[in-house]
Amino acid sequence: MLLYVFRRLLTAIPTLFVIVTLAFFLIRVAPGGPFNQERGLNPVIQANLEAQFGLNDPLWKQYLNYINNLLHGSFGPSYNLPDFTVGELFAKGLPISIQLGSSALILALILGSILGITAALNQNKVGDYAVIALATAGSTIPTFVIAPLIQLVFGLSWKLLPIGGWGDGALVNKIGPVLTLALPQIAIVARLMRGSMIESLRSHHIRTARALGLSDWSVVVKHALRGALLPIVSYAGPAAAALLTGSIVVETIFSIPGVGRYFVDAALNRDYTLVMGTVVVIAIFTIIFNLIVDILYAVVDPRVRYD
Repeated sequence: MLLYVFRRLLTAIPTLFVIVTLAFFLIRVAPGGPFNQERGLNPVIQANLEAQFGLNDPLWKQYLNYINNLLHGSFGPSYNLPDFTVGELFAKGLPISIQLGSSALILALILGSILGITAALNQNKVGDYAVIALATAGSTIPTFVIAPLIQLVFGLSWKLLPIGGWGDGALVNKIGPVLTLALPQIAIVARLMRGSMIESLRSHHIRTARALGLSDWSVVVKHALRGALLPIVSYAGPAAAALLTGSIVVETIFSIPGVGRYFVDAALNRDYTLVMGTVVVIAIFTIIFNLIVDILYAVVDPRVRYD
């Protein structure tokens, strides 16, 4: 297993290099630049800014300078937020986004799995239809509708939760955004778990376990659930990477100072270094969680071996 992990980490290096290279040149294909404003800057001022940040150098030299800075652990300065470096922005916002994303993911995996198992054990019954209806609604209603509803009902009407703000990470400030992030994921996990559990319950080894007189609890929890978890594990990897890097909609509506708002602002303002930092962070999260998923495969399914 350790040798497999080591090989995967080695292959992650060229993968990350290719991603960074493609992103670096693609972002510069788009028209405009960090200092091309609607009204336009004074040409002398714009030239001085481009010289200060090295944007007047040949593209190959800019690329080599960025790779060199990246190898030294620096994402560079933000072009549109000159008082901060990209690393400082991530150090401030990423922990908040990680708290929200990890809480939403854990809640989605637990509640979604419970709902999916309940639906599978009551296939074609009222409980099954109810879970399917809730899952369909949860996966189709967008977050920009769910978030204002939570603010309206729980914040303005019932006054149980604040309508926005981080509040130094207080629990009541997290409930609204976590629920908004988790509800669509709960729906997806419930549908995945329902389908995989139904298939697992129909497998031959489950029939053998029932024929041996094992209790329903033992059959479901100790045998069927283990096989049914594989699709959930596969989905959890990319879902974790997406949730932990923040959501621009949720963070904007609830006024959460995470990194989600930086992503869109950087793309709109052609903030090259912030865009590249975002790409690197998302790529690293995706590579790490895909590796974790592969390792969990071997834990969940004894047939999977990486020796």
